Parts: sequence; structure tokens; C-alpha cells
Amino acid sequence: MRKNVLLVIALFIATLNLRPAINSVAPLLEDIRVDLGMSAALASLLTSIPVLCMGLFSPFAAKASSRWGIERIIGYSLLIIGVGTIIRLFTHSANVLLLSSLIAGIGIATIGPLTSGFIKKHFPSHVPSVIAVYSIALTIGAASSTMLSGPVQEYFQSWQKAIGLWAMLAFIAAMLWWVLVKPGSAKTVKASGGPKMSLPWNNRRAWVLTLSFGSMAMLMYAFTAWLPLIIQEMGYSKSYASLCLTVFVLVQIPVSFILPVMLKKFPSRRLWMLTESFIVLASLILLISGTLPVVSALLFGLGAGGLFILNLLLPMDATSTAGEATSWSAMQQSAGYVIGATGPILLGWIHDASNSFSFALIGMILINIIMFFIQIAATQKQGADRSLSDSNLAA
Repeated sequence: MRKNVLLVIALFIATLNLRPAINSVAPLLEDIRVDLGMSAALASLLTSIPVLCMGLFSPFAAKASSRWGIERIIGYSLLIIGVGTIIRLFTHSANVLLLSSLIAGIGIATIGPLTSGFIKKHFPSHVPSVIAVYSIALTIGAASSTMLSGPVQEYFQSWQKAIGLWAMLAFIAAMLWWVLVKPGSAKTVKASGGPKMSLPWNNRRAWVLTLSFGSMAMLMYAFTAWLPLIIQEMGYSKSYASLCLTVFVLVQIPVSFILPVMLKKFPSRRLWMLTESFIVLASLILLISGTLPVVSALLFGLGAGGLFILNLLLPMDATSTAGEATSWSAMQQSAGYVIGATGPILLGWIHDASNSFSFALIGMILINIIMFFIQIAATQKQGADRSLSDSNLAA
């Protein structure tokens, strides 16, 4: 029992590091762009590079973990995030800053899919609850870095310190990870003869789960990227738009607490995925009507927060071992994040073509409707593994 508590603490602290390298940049993007003489397109790469890394490097994470072990790779990846982030303290050129995003992005991309295998391996009877801990830590990391970057910049009079000091969190997490988790040596992992992992690219069900994750990511990243401008275009102030974005992020924390409890009473993945998708749809309809944007942000956070947790559960429901869960999650997040990265670009293109966000929001509604059918397909096969998983929820 004590060991499990220590593992949960280690996972929570590690997961806190998966968003600050991305979210700390967003509030200061204009200051960074002006100071380094970057174009808007070039500056946007500071946030898009880590997201693309999450898609491109996820497959390598699964292969590396099969050779050196999930625990060791997560520990190394935390150090990589720390190195990529600390470079920012000494950055005075656009190229170095972009390099820091690439390095940190590789570390983030490697940890993402491995957490599924880690949870499946160490907490097979408590998967939804531990996924909730993971989601809460992810949200806290994102919200904290978004809200604190501005005040830290004002205090130190330096955007470099505002985005670079997050390296301390990564290095502390790395040290605690090695102390609490105690990963075995590389020789031990190799000698254990663990099966080599290969991503299920030829598996139809794995592709359906990937499309479910990808469509969710498209909507979430598009909403995150463009919500402030959408609200300002309606005539609201910049401060009100920032408030709405903060509400969108923070409301996902209670969702992470409540959803696992509700899953114990009503374990159907389909029921909750469709419910959360309807909440997102209601949010978009409310936003396109131009009334109460803060309520729209609240609803979208409720829906998107739940969908994120549910999509992470699907590969673990469909697999029986930690290795399979890792490989399925790696594929889901690899192609899924690449699909998700197109969301903000697509919305921006529609806005430029129509000179309005109205058609862009209609596009999001269409994606949401398509997502309904994908989710029905993703939750169709719920045989013995599903029943076993449900019986474990009560454990």
C-alpha cells in the first residue's frame, strides 16, 4: 500500500511537467516575439513544436521502454524537459528558443504514452482513479504555468526567467522519481526478457481509438488557441477573454475528481463520452450565439476535461498487458496529436478566408458531430476485457 502511494506521488509530480514548457510561453508570446524580432508565424512554432513532438516521438517512446523499461525512460525524459527548459534562461535568439521547445517537446512526447503503461502495470485494479490523478496534475501544471508567467515576468523583469525557471520543477521531479520509483538498471530490464513492442498500425480498433483522441484534440487545441480572440471579436475586453480561458482550464480539475466516482456507478464508456460530447456541442452553440462566453468556456472545460480522461482509458480497456497499453497509447497519441495540431491551423485558415469566426465555429460543430459517430465505434467492442475492467472499478 505504501509503495502504491509513493508511485502515485511520483506520477503526479512527473505529470506536472507535461504542460509548463508549452503554456508558460502563450501569455508572453507577444513580448517574446517583439524582443527577438520574430514573425507571428515563427513565434507560433514555440507552442506548435511541442505539440507536434507529442505526435512524432510517441512511437519511439514505446520502443525505448521495451528496451530500457518504462520507469527509466520517464526518469530520463524528465531530465530532458529540464534541459530544454533551462536553456531558456540564457536565450537571446529565436533559433535557441525554438531549439529549447524541440528538446522539451521530445521529453514531453516520451512521457505521455508511457504513463498508460505505467498505470496499467502498477495499478491494474484502479486505472480510472489513477488516470484522474494524472489528469489533475496535467491541468494544474497547465493552469499554474499560464497564470504565473505574467507575474513572474513582472517580478524579474525578464521573460527568459518567466519561462525558464520551470526547469526547477522538472529537475526536482526527476530526483524524486528516481528516489520514489527506484527504476531497475538497464541490465535488469534487458535480462527480464520483456517482449518487444510494436505499434498496432494494422489494427482497425486501434485506429478508431486514435481518431477518437484526434478529434477530441482538434477541438480542444482549437478552442484553447482561439477562444480569447473569438471573445474579443464579440466586443468583450481582453481581461474578460483571459478570464474565460482561465475558467476553461480550471474547471477541468473538479471533472478529474468527479468522473472516476461516476464511472464506478455508471461504468459505460459510451454513455460518458457521448454525454461529454453533447456538453461540448452545447458550449459551441452558445458561443456562436454570442451570449455568455464564460458559460460557454465553463461547459467546454467540463466536456473536454472528461473526454480527455475517457480517451486515455480506451487503450487500457482494449489491452491486457502494460506493454500493449503502452504501444496502443503511443499510436493513439502519435497520430492523435498530429491530428489535434491541425485544429488551430484549420480554424485560423477558415477565419482568414471568411474574416469571421462564425464559420470556424460551425466547422468545430461539424467536427463534434463526426466525433459522436467515432465514439460510438470506439466503444462498440466491450467484451471480456471491458467486463473485467468494470469489476475492478469497485476494488
